[in-house]
Amino acid sequence: MKFRTLNAMLAAIALLATGTAAADFGVGIKAGTLGLGLEARWDPPVPWFDVRAGLNSFDYSDSGGYASVNYDATLALDNYYLTGNFKFPLSPFRLTLGAFSNGNEIQLISQDTGGANFTIGGDSFSAADIGSLQSVTSFSSTAPYAGVGFDFELFGKAGLNLDFGVLWQGDPAVTLDFTGPGATPGLAQAIETERLALEDDVSDYKAYPVLSLAFVYNF
Repeated sequence: MKFRTLNAMLAAIALLATGTAAADFGVGIKAGTLGLGLEARWDPPVPWFDVRAGLNSFDYSDSGGYASVNYDATLALDNYYLTGNFKFPLSPFRLTLGAFSNGNEIQLISQDTGGANFTIGGDSFSAADIGSLQSVTSFSSTAPYAGVGFDFELFGKAGLNLDFGVLWQGDPAVTLDFTGPGATPGLAQAIETERLALEDDVSDYKAYPVLSLAFVYNF
């Protein structure tokens, strides 16, 4: 997925670069709640408007309780985007609308219980029967974005960009599987109860807050 994202970004930069003879062009590196990223900007011959394409990628690790089980968690961010930006005369302020090709995931694997039983869906199951629990949460593959931003020029052609917005990822799709033999009666229903509880826990991610800072160079 990450190689496909990088190839798409390089293609987008090449496409935008074809307009540099007639319009300004900029590139930047950024960091924020969507991870680390690259961005290209093209100013077409339209007043107070530009087009930007970019990618973000990063893995955030955490651990804790989700539903009724303790997990090691990874928020795996992987997306690329295209936005239109509507700028205000004599002001750094702009409005941004766009779309993301969204590969963001939440990956969970249960922590070692040290041989103690799992409590799943309100019932107790042996660690030998469960093995480990593994879950992946994914979202809509295409996600709309809306936000605001501020573009500040520094030292001539260099600049800083600030972005604040919301990425609407849609309702999460959650899978939950176990690695053990799973021979205990009632386990399938308990797993489904746990999966629904996980789905409820991660539902807040459908509206993902975006905050980023970028350093840019304008040609």
